[in-house]
Amino acid sequence: MLITPHFTFDEMTVSQLAARDGFDNTPPPEARANLQLLCCALEQVRALFDVPIIVSSGYRSEKVNRLIGGVSNSQHVQGLAADFTVIEVCPRETVRRISESAVPFDQLILEFDSWVHLSVTHGAPRRQVLTIRKGTGYLPGLQ
Repeated sequence: MLITPHFTFDEMTVSQLAARDGFDNTPPPEARANLQLLCCALEQVRALFDVPIIVSSGYRSEKVNRLIGGVSNSQHVQGLAADFTVIEVCPRETVRRISESAVPFDQLILEFDSWVHLSVTHGAPRRQVLTIRKGTGYLPGLQ
């Protein structure tokens, strides 16, 4: 089932952990609705780069989020965040270009120099850019 032209419900909710351990990662109605807002922002990211985006983590149930070590207030649990990479673009460049664009994001995080976390909100977006690396915690801006 398509959420937007380039993003499916399955890719935004798949969890290898949940599948392996046999538990449900189906989002409740509110999170399902939030995935629409998230995928609209991801469509803008895809258009910015004009190449596919590989989503590694979208919606996470509280159990999945806890088991993978996500923060307790993760926007993934609400269906408002995705971790992804852009085909043939390094994550640092991805964050730089999105941060300079009109893409509506609440948080944009370069995570471990390996992927990008983008979250959205229903209110006014903070447009907060952060970097996290092993041992540093969250650092302001693109580091």
